[in-house]
Amino acid sequence: MVGLTHEPIDLAPLLTPRPEDGAVATFLGVVRATSADGRGVTHLEYEAYEEMAIPEMEAIVGEATARWDVGDVRLVHRLGRMRVGEASVAIVVTAPHRGPACEACRFVIDSIKERVPIWKKEIAADGAAWVEGHAPSERRE
Repeated sequence: MVGLTHEPIDLAPLLTPRPEDGAVATFLGVVRATSADGRGVTHLEYEAYEEMAIPEMEAIVGEATARWDVGDVRLVHRLGRMRVGEASVAIVVTAPHRGPACEACRFVIDSIKERVPIWKKEIAADGAAWVEGHAPSERRE
């Protein structure tokens, strides 16, 4: 399951493991009140080249399922305006064991940041700025 939505992300349909799964790893990206450079953020706006984003998201999910012993990989990214505290991206990976589930989940979010044409604009009291993506080697922990 891969999708883009303009509505709030509903986690309930994403959180359904198979009977053989013993792990459900999740990543929920939420809008934070402070930008990476310390500016106060009032809200975010996400845009995407949807015709290219969906196939790339599907490719990332395919790579994760081929690389790790996982059951399902579900990915939803929200577009449009989001307030502080709202979810912008949800990733759920089910697997028989936690190690592959967690590794695949990390791979999916890092790959989205690196490869998928989704752009984030941070809006602050003193103006707005588009935020550049980053390669996995440049991750902020």
